[in-house]
Amino acid sequence: MSATMSGSGSAPCRFAHYFVICGIDNETGLEPDALAGENFDQSPLKRTFKSKVLAHYPENIECNPFDQVAVNMLCMPKGLSFRTQRDSRTPQFHSFLITREDGSRMYGFVHTFYEEVTSPQICSAMQTLHQMHQADHNASAHNCPSSSSSSSSSSSSSSMDSLASSLDEVESRSSTSCSQGGRRSCGCSGEGYDSVRDTLYVSKAMCLITPMPFMHACKRFLSQVHRAVISNQPPPLPLESYIYNILYEVPLPPPGRSLKFHGVYEPILCQRPGVGELPLADFPLSKAFQLLGVENLVQIFTCVLLEMQILLYSQDYQRLMVVAEGITTLLFPFQWQHVYVPILPASLLHFLDAPVPYLMGLQSKEGTDRSKLELPQEANLCFVDIDNHYIELPEDFPQFPNKTEFIQELSEVLLSFGLSPEGGNTSSEPAVSSQTSVLEKDLKSTSLSELVDDRKNGNLGGEALDVLELLQGNPTLERLQALAKRTGVKVARLEALAAGQKAVGEEGVGGKSPVEEEELRNAKLNVQLREVFAARFATMFADYESFVIQNSPDLESWLTNREQMHNFDKASFLSDQPEPYLPFLSHFIETQMFATFIDNKIISQWEEKEPLLRVFDGRIEKARLYNVRAPSLRSSVYQKCTFLKESAQAIEQRLRKIDHTAIHPHLLDMKIGQGKYQQGFFPKLQTDVLASGPTNNKWSNRTCSTQRRVDRHRQHNDHLVLDNDLKEKYMQEARSLGKNLRQPKLSDLSPAVIAQTNWKFVEGLLKECKIKTKRMLVEKMGREAAELGHGEVNITGLEENTLIASLCDLLERIWSHGLQVKQGKSALWSHLLHYQTREEKNEQLSESPASNGQEKRKPESSVGLPALRVSVIQDMRHIQSMGEIKTDVGRARAWIRLSLEKKLLSQHLKQLLSNQALTKKLYKRYAFLRCEEEKEQFLFHLLSLNTVDYFCFTSVFTTIMIPYRAVIIPIKKLSNAMTTSNPWLCVSGELGDSGILKITKNVLEMKFDCQNLGKLTTVQLGHDNSGLLAKWLVDCVMVRNEITSHTYKFPCGKWLGKGVDDGSLERVLIGEFVVPCNDDDGGRGSKTPPLQRSPSQIRRISITSLTGRGNKPTTVQIQESIGEAVNNIIKHFHKPEKERGSLTVLLCGEGGLVWALEQFFHHGFRSARIFQKNVFVWDFYERTVAFLENADQTGDLQETPEPLGLNSESFCRYVNAINNMPRNIGKDGKFQLLVCLGARDRLLPQWLPLLAECPVITRMYEENALLRDKLTVSSLIAVLETLHDFPITLESSLTKSVEL
Repeated sequence: MSATMSGSGSAPCRFAHYFVICGIDNETGLEPDALAGENFDQSPLKRTFKSKVLAHYPENIECNPFDQVAVNMLCMPKGLSFRTQRDSRTPQFHSFLITREDGSRMYGFVHTFYEEVTSPQICSAMQTLHQMHQADHNASAHNCPSSSSSSSSSSSSSSMDSLASSLDEVESRSSTSCSQGGRRSCGCSGEGYDSVRDTLYVSKAMCLITPMPFMHACKRFLSQVHRAVISNQPPPLPLESYIYNILYEVPLPPPGRSLKFHGVYEPILCQRPGVGELPLADFPLSKAFQLLGVENLVQIFTCVLLEMQILLYSQDYQRLMVVAEGITTLLFPFQWQHVYVPILPASLLHFLDAPVPYLMGLQSKEGTDRSKLELPQEANLCFVDIDNHYIELPEDFPQFPNKTEFIQELSEVLLSFGLSPEGGNTSSEPAVSSQTSVLEKDLKSTSLSELVDDRKNGNLGGEALDVLELLQGNPTLERLQALAKRTGVKVARLEALAAGQKAVGEEGVGGKSPVEEEELRNAKLNVQLREVFAARFATMFADYESFVIQNSPDLESWLTNREQMHNFDKASFLSDQPEPYLPFLSHFIETQMFATFIDNKIISQWEEKEPLLRVFDGRIEKARLYNVRAPSLRSSVYQKCTFLKESAQAIEQRLRKIDHTAIHPHLLDMKIGQGKYQQGFFPKLQTDVLASGPTNNKWSNRTCSTQRRVDRHRQHNDHLVLDNDLKEKYMQEARSLGKNLRQPKLSDLSPAVIAQTNWKFVEGLLKECKIKTKRMLVEKMGREAAELGHGEVNITGLEENTLIASLCDLLERIWSHGLQVKQGKSALWSHLLHYQTREEKNEQLSESPASNGQEKRKPESSVGLPALRVSVIQDMRHIQSMGEIKTDVGRARAWIRLSLEKKLLSQHLKQLLSNQALTKKLYKRYAFLRCEEEKEQFLFHLLSLNTVDYFCFTSVFTTIMIPYRAVIIPIKKLSNAMTTSNPWLCVSGELGDSGILKITKNVLEMKFDCQNLGKLTTVQLGHDNSGLLAKWLVDCVMVRNEITSHTYKFPCGKWLGKGVDDGSLERVLIGEFVVPCNDDDGGRGSKTPPLQRSPSQIRRISITSLTGRGNKPTTVQIQESIGEAVNNIIKHFHKPEKERGSLTVLLCGEGGLVWALEQFFHHGFRSARIFQKNVFVWDFYERTVAFLENADQTGDLQETPEPLGLNSESFCRYVNAINNMPRNIGKDGKFQLLVCLGARDRLLPQWLPLLAECPVITRMYEENALLRDKLTVSSLIAVLETLHDFPITLESSLTKSVEL
């Protein structure tokens, strides 16, 4: 044990933690790998068998315990593979990573090669398996010639385990495809195994496990070790010396420094970025861009930022790793917070069922069509087929800000390094070196004619030396060259390489080998591409600190209240952004990675800054010094990155001038005669020598003492009395869902563990539902939001849309958890369709459709409107009839939005899940929808959304046809319910109007279809005054949207008819939304305060006789109401354009500008009836016009100041135009129209002095009238002038037929 400890003391500072060998265990022999999806139709050479960890050094390290199962699974994700001398046995290189529970990562670098099988037991076992397979095959071929291929295809689609198939199968297929011809698919004897005739080879893997991703260095070290194994000559020192050296004597390079250490044959360089630079990323980004092209990569990057589910798909493990690591390094300063498994072993395929965001890599079979890939959920999936240069994006996907300019800048960087921005659709065969894949692929490919064509990908070159290293002394080299000559293709380049390395050595600049030059080039390209991405974030979030809400006195209280607190003022942040950025940013600031970034910022008040945050804040500071601008002046002008040269130079300097050189490998104190060199076989290493490191290593002691000093300093600074375990617990909870599931437990795959994982998912989904619904309520209700530190009480429509989209995504994830069989892209819509089929069958069986109690009728929302059926199926049919929606995912989202708008989401889902037989048929036992208690809580959380009004369906599907129902309700006591005239109606909303609709005589109800009008604002009601009973006293008009069941009331309370009231034949009525009062459980106590109300009926009955009613408003009330009306209009214009709502209501509704000015003009108005006839304010206007026109003719006006003369001219013109129009809107209607036109054309303040000074006023107004008080008039003018800054536009329903 002491030995182990000495090996572990300096572990954090060591370059590599473990050296591992995996392969076949001769003791246990051949064990089929059941988890990897066994297929007995395949020949035994293509099946997968269990691999074992044969040895690992050292035994264990305290800070990084060795996880044998996980390492074995990731070193050989497909288990062992076998080859014969006829097959290609090119070595493979791939990497992997293991994410630990605390989120830290360990990297593995694996070199897989083939070794001859010497055990007679294994050879004979393979022979027996082959004979059995042959007998089965012959029997099945005898019964049915095509049965073999058909059975294999059916099994491939039947189980999820068949998603991934052996990479080895791919290679053996391709290598034997020419010789075997058509017989290949049936596994006939031609490719079989005969222990006498054939030599059997089996895969073996060497792996280095390191704390940091030094990919190039590890790859070169492992390839040199392999070269030593297959070389004719034994290596200069025993292999133990080199392995001991890299495990115990090579330190991690300090930040900002470079390090040289020695492999078996050549020195190896690596460098580590400094404190202010972007963190280390050694995976070649050029490779990721070449595989996918710039545009595709930016789209995938956007999906990752928005925390969707991303599935990478390739035959090559290293490609999966390069793309996954490439994209996650580009996220700086953010970090992926969810499940991250770049290589998903076959045994973990059930993890694709995870109802959380994930980034996973799946190995593809050769020739597997995307359509055959059955994935549990696709509603929010970004599918990336790396080998075919193809991606599938989720629907409703916002674009990255300035995407075109961003792609342009990235393309320029790639072109400067000679790479194509479109990427090369390179063949998918993996190779040892990610850079040299093309050259080697061509050497081993059977149709070598492709060699010439493939130069277009620009991948030939730099690392050819690497190829030579790997192929030197390799018996396959001569065979491949001979094969190439036979096919008539020249491989002169390889011959030149083999002839002599001197010429190649001279190519290097400054004494560097081409491999080192290529690595330098890669490092420079990597950092420049990453700088472009980092610069985008630095521009977008340059002022993020201004919006961070820091309201906790200390860390402990912040951690304790983390759940309840708002840490970032999202509404203000979004209002400060350029319009084009909003669709992306509104989604992004809702993600877990952004929340964690803000959490880290707040914690940095009390603790040391998190490294990524420190670098990012430094960048922003630097940008501010270079580019001084006011934070509020946001522009969407694209700013290019200015750090490119600087970053590349820093790397070049480090690699050109080496800072540290590690101790050379040396002879160890070994037992003689053990581990004898045998060409082509990896020796059995001496465990005791490699079990522990030196005790007197200077750098390890120094680094560890530094570490201890830092730890002591941190403890000293830790002024909190917070127990560390408790703090960790808080942090885990604060960083929310899925964090403890970032990496599935690879080491234990018992059903109990899988069940436990699923239970965590269920809990996570419920918690997420609770958080989302609470957030939606708080944002919508406003007052609570203000109390929680939100400056703005109104939720922005953009933010609301984002929250609803994320609710749709959550419901899709809940419905796709634990599915028995995947059907269609949307699990929720699939369930609804099953339900619909069953219900429709039941409907046909039972006499009366309503008898089964499935459908309720909504109570009548008001007099006159018949009740609507409340039905899941009815709402589905509405969605199904919408031709605009083309996909199941779109239909499910539309159905959710419709149910939410109707306040029926919880009730509908409860109804859907009440069919338990269906739920059991569709879902596994562990599925969320079959956990009764959680399901109930989930429905309860959704029920809480009924307390607020959403228009999320109406406002999104703006082009669909909607059926409306309108009912006219007369006041029967005072008027005829019937009329002999021909009535008509025109309904207007925020999105348009219905046009004039003729109403059948004496029918007070009508249905009409028209394109979505949005929220309804006005109704024009009129008639043609024909017949004897042409007068009509209308109480109100009710209009209902038959899809969303939203009902609007348009109060009237006035006569329509000549010679009665103000003689109007047409009224413009202003709508108010009628809040439904459900009596079912879905709506108890769920009422929102009413929206803007329209003028009340009492006022309408006789607005002119206010003065004689004893309810006169005081002068103060009148002035206040005008101030409030003007304020509301100003507020309206301060909202983003898409969220303003109806200006008509603010002008003409109750409390609107017209209503307030009407009160002003009625104050002190002499409206006593003369001969039973009412006098109206409009009469005063007409007399004023008559006076002004008369004065103009007699020349009296010429003496008045010019502005007044101009004002009188405009006033007369407007009043006459209104009087002369063909519409008969009555005197109140004319007053309303004049105020609206005056407000629009900024003339009201100019007309007021005219009216106040006109002599007519003395006859029509009392002494004390407000209009005769100069002070009041001048203050009213000042108030109205504030509207001049805003462009008031009027609905066509108001201004129709006015000619000005």
